[in-house]
Amino acid sequence: MSDIGSSRIDRLFLAGWALTAVINSYLMYVLPGKETVPFHVVWITLSVVYGLTTWRPIVMASVLAAVTLTTGYVLVHHAATGFIGWEEITEVPLMAAVFGVMVWHVRRRQQMVAEVARLADVERRRAESQDHFVRLASHELRTPITIARGYTELVCAATDDPEIRKDTRIVLEELDRLAGITQRLVTLIRLDGPYVREMRDVDMVLAGAARRWRHTADRQWSVRSTIGMASINQDRLEAALDCLLDNAVKFTGTGDRIEVEGTGTRSSWTIVVADSGTGMSPEQVETLSNAGESPAPPGMYSGTGLGLAIVRAVVGPWGGSLRVTSELGAGTTVSLIFPSFAPQQARTDAMPAPQLRDSAAGG
Repeated sequence: MSDIGSSRIDRLFLAGWALTAVINSYLMYVLPGKETVPFHVVWITLSVVYGLTTWRPIVMASVLAAVTLTTGYVLVHHAATGFIGWEEITEVPLMAAVFGVMVWHVRRRQQMVAEVARLADVERRRAESQDHFVRLASHELRTPITIARGYTELVCAATDDPEIRKDTRIVLEELDRLAGITQRLVTLIRLDGPYVREMRDVDMVLAGAARRWRHTADRQWSVRSTIGMASINQDRLEAALDCLLDNAVKFTGTGDRIEVEGTGTRSSWTIVVADSGTGMSPEQVETLSNAGESPAPPGMYSGTGLGLAIVRAVVGPWGGSLRVTSELGAGTTVSLIFPSFAPQQARTDAMPAPQLRDSAAGG
C-alpha cells in the first residue's frame, strides 16, 4: 500500500475516533454518575486507533492533552457538584499514564520493524551484489584461462620439440588446476548466499553424483543408500559430494575402490564416502579434524583446502558434522552426519534405493 493510501486511511481512522470521542464526552457530561462507560470508551478507542495508525509525535501529544483535559474537566465538574467522589478523578492521570506506556511500546515496536526492514534491504542488496560479483568473477577468471589454454594447445600442436611439448603439458596441467581452483572459489562464494531446503530423495542425489564421476576415472564404484527423503538443498549437497568424490579420485589409482553409502534413522542421516587410496597419517587426520571452519592446509587433502571448506560450508549450517578417518596405504573415509529436520522416509524394503556397482568407470 502506498504512503498516500496509508495517510488517507490514518486520517479516516482519526476522524472516526474524534466523532466517537465527542459523542462519548457529551454522554459523560449529561449522565453524571454514569460516566464510567463513555469515559473508558474514549480512552480505549484512542489506544486502538493509535495502535492501528501512524501519528506524528506532535499529533499524538496534542490528542492526548485534549482527551486528558476534556475527560478531566467532566470528572472535576461531577465531583464538584457531588455526583461522584473526588477520588474518581485519579482515573484521568492513570489512564494517561497507561496510554503513555502503550505509546512507548508501540514506538519501540515500530522502530524494531523499521530496523528489520532496513536489515532485510541491506541483506537483499548484499545478495544482489554477491550474485553480480559471482557472475562477473566467473567470467573474468575463466575467460583468460580458456584463452591461455587455447594458445598453449596451439603451441604444443605446432612443435615437434619434445622439451617444448613437455613444458606445454605442464602449463596445461597448471591451467587445469587453476580452472579447478577458480570453480571451487566461485562455488564457495555461492554457498554464502540464500537458499531453500526442500524434501528430496537423497538416494537419487547420491546415485546421480556417482554417475557423473564414474566416467572420469577408472575405479571400482559402489553406491548404496537407504536414506530416502530428507530436507536438503540439492545444489549444495551435490557441491559437497563433488568435492569429496574429486578428492577420492585424486588420491586413488586405476582399479582402486570408491564407495558412497547413505544410511538414515529417525534422528539423523549419514553419507559416507570411502576409498582405498593412499590414505593419510594420523597427524594429517588430526589436522583436518581440528580445522573447524577453516580450509585444510595446502597439500593435506584436497590440494588447496577449498574442497574441505566447501563441504564444511554445507554441513555446518544444517547442524551437521564431518568426520575423517584414514590410514596410510589403506584409504580414507569421510562421513557427513546430518540431523533430520523433517520427517524422514527411510527405505527398509528388500530392494534398497538406487544402486550403482561397476568394476570400472568404463563398465
